[in-house]
Amino acid sequence: MGVRFGSKRTTGWRATIAVAMSNYIEAGSIIAIATSLSLWQERFGLDNLAVGLLASLSANAFGAAAGAAIGGPLCDRYGRKFIYTYDLLLYMVGVLLAVFATSYGMLLTAFVLTGIAVGAGVTASWTYIAEEAPPHQRAAHVGTAQLAWSIGPMIGYLLAVVVAPIGLLGSRLIFAHLFLVAAVTWWVRRGLPESEIWRSRNEVPGERPSFLSSLRGLFTKKANLTALLFLFGVYALWNTVAGQSGIFQPRVYEAAGVTSVTEQYLLQVLMWGCTSVATYLGFMLLADRMSRRWLYCSSAALGFLAWAALIYAPPSAFTMLFFAIGWGLSMGVGAQAFYGLWTSELFATRYRASAQGVLFLAARVLVGLLSVWFPVLLAQIGLKGLGLLILGLLAASLLIGTVWTPRTRGRSLQQIEEERYGATTTADEAVVTS
Repeated sequence: MGVRFGSKRTTGWRATIAVAMSNYIEAGSIIAIATSLSLWQERFGLDNLAVGLLASLSANAFGAAAGAAIGGPLCDRYGRKFIYTYDLLLYMVGVLLAVFATSYGMLLTAFVLTGIAVGAGVTASWTYIAEEAPPHQRAAHVGTAQLAWSIGPMIGYLLAVVVAPIGLLGSRLIFAHLFLVAAVTWWVRRGLPESEIWRSRNEVPGERPSFLSSLRGLFTKKANLTALLFLFGVYALWNTVAGQSGIFQPRVYEAAGVTSVTEQYLLQVLMWGCTSVATYLGFMLLADRMSRRWLYCSSAALGFLAWAALIYAPPSAFTMLFFAIGWGLSMGVGAQAFYGLWTSELFATRYRASAQGVLFLAARVLVGLLSVWFPVLLAQIGLKGLGLLILGLLAASLLIGTVWTPRTRGRSLQQIEEERYGATTTADEAVVTS
């Protein structure tokens, strides 16, 4: 038996926090990998391409992409609770393999399994949180997932500093801590009910979308296609940069002149601490109250300036601090937070999780493709050589999100759905009106 929450329905903060822990686990996995890659490389005698493969098949890229592609449609077919009941069991198997890995093959398997579990879990969590949140507090509740996503790396890097003296054993302990968090989260989640919106739309089994019908509808309805293109531009392009930052940032710092591992990790603690503060003070408290266009534009512009300084400004303590603080604040109110919110708002209930899966798949595939070669390119052409690609992706995401910001603040998901699809969106007769 899991924890049974005693409120009317667990639409409150306890349920939100329990489900948002998927994001803590996802980000924690990425940082556990990032802080251990060099140690695994030394332990198993790996070249840079093998390291890139570990990163690209993990929770940071292809592994999560596969989980999202499978988990999204299953979430629309069988419910949100179906995914978050079972995904963490797979995750726990994966992190245990990492804790006890004795070969490259065993480690690669561990990273793939955790990636698949993360991809499935994150798509279900964003969907569930948005569906259960009050319309006037939807950004605040969705922002909780972003807050968990930022706290995970902050704690991960702090742990990495603490266990650094014991080398690879310390990295194994970081994976062990993720196992314990996942186990507690899985037990707590068993007491959560199904999403009320999903349940009310799927009370008749014959009306539930099949695995393939949700995917078909995504690519045949104008409302879905326009939302997919918009969110791909906002999130996938930005995440291609953020994905490299998440898992290769210590190497980026080294390329920029910071060679001390402890200093690299402390810069990351500062950066993720700024992300946590900005998520709460900027996104959770303001995105339900003020112009989302202004919030998005200002944060995306700050992220662009932070990377421009890191790439092109002379290496100095000021440059490193400006990057860590600027990029950290930008991520707190930036593309991922708004992506989690807008993806839940712009798609009808029958497509919502499938859309999360497709978009998460696309974003992580882009990250994976670059991750395979990023360590090699960083070593061969340096950070300045990669600068135009990094800044071009960030600039495109900034412009797309600012120009086409949706006007959804304060509206219920049902109201947004009726406006975008028409009065009826059950079954396959949804009428596209926008």
